[in-house]
Amino acid sequence: MVKTLDVKTLDRILDRMIKTVSNSKNEIFRIGEKCRKDYETLSQELRDLRIMVAKIIEEGDRLEQQARAARNHLSAVSRNFNQYTEEQVKKAYENAHQLQMDYIMNREMEKQLRTRRDELERRLQGLHDTIARSEHLVVQTTFVLNYLTSDLKQVGEALEDAKLKQDFSVKIITAQEEERRRLSREIHDGPAQMLANVMMRSDLIERLFKEYGAEEALKEVRSLRKMVRDALYEVRRIIYDLRPMALDDLGLSPTLKKYLQTIEDYYQTARITYRFFGDERRLDSKCEVSLFRLVQEAVQNALKHADADEILVKVEMKKDLCTIIVKDDGRGFDMNQNMEKSFGILGMRERVELLNGTISIDSKPGAGTTVLIQVPILTRN
Repeated sequence: MVKTLDVKTLDRILDRMIKTVSNSKNEIFRIGEKCRKDYETLSQELRDLRIMVAKIIEEGDRLEQQARAARNHLSAVSRNFNQYTEEQVKKAYENAHQLQMDYIMNREMEKQLRTRRDELERRLQGLHDTIARSEHLVVQTTFVLNYLTSDLKQVGEALEDAKLKQDFSVKIITAQEEERRRLSREIHDGPAQMLANVMMRSDLIERLFKEYGAEEALKEVRSLRKMVRDALYEVRRIIYDLRPMALDDLGLSPTLKKYLQTIEDYYQTARITYRFFGDERRLDSKCEVSLFRLVQEAVQNALKHADADEILVKVEMKKDLCTIIVKDDGRGFDMNQNMEKSFGILGMRERVELLNGTISIDSKPGAGTTVLIQVPILTRN
């Protein structure tokens, strides 16, 4: 099942996407800013800590030397115990012990400061990575926002155009089926019925000849000849509607002239005038077919929908530009109404677009319609 394109729903989805991405960008930015402040605070703390570590190490080296000297002095006092008073021995022992304790405390403090320093360095590295990722994400979300708010603004228009072309494709399929039914009906009611009558009349001619003689049979032959001629005319008209063979053999202008004469005789409701200006040269096959179909559509619209009495078709062939004007004196229509819903006009615009040309339609109620088509042309190689 083909899903219908809902442009308004897409717009709502895009608005929510833009809002979500914008909020995410702001949140990422706030996280990045907080990490940056934490990074600055911890960086300052690390700098202070490194100074403290340097001082502790320096203090430790001094205490180590003093403790070593105190231990050496205590050893000397112990060896020459009799030469020192009890107070001097006690003081040497207490001094050595205090310096040793100070040295141990210094080393423990140094260890704690080093551990804190390593922890700060790891946290700073993590914050640095987080800040870098946040900056990268902000850049990416900014790019996404720009894409959503600028490039994707054209998505709605593109989908409108896609929906129009989708509807147009459905209309083409419908029109093809309608055209097949119309052709089937025309062939059945026209040439097929006439040929069936020819078969019946041919049997009648044979009986008339046997029963009433040659004169009566000859009258029936004359009537039969007119019926065959009408059937041939009907077949030719149907062929012209499908694709006139003269287009491949003679080119655009002679085919248009013959076609316009044919449909004028067939409809007998409007006078069609054809005028050609320029050089009657052969064009690219696709270009000839498209130009023929454009004239055919414009003239058929004038005959079927406008109730025109006079139709003028002008074709001007310049070196690299073909200009076609189809003008009628029919009922016309209101240009303010939505012409885009007209399948015939849509088909004409589609053909002109494929030829890189332009089409303009001017009409007023009661004042007829003028179709102006200009197409760059390619001469047949």
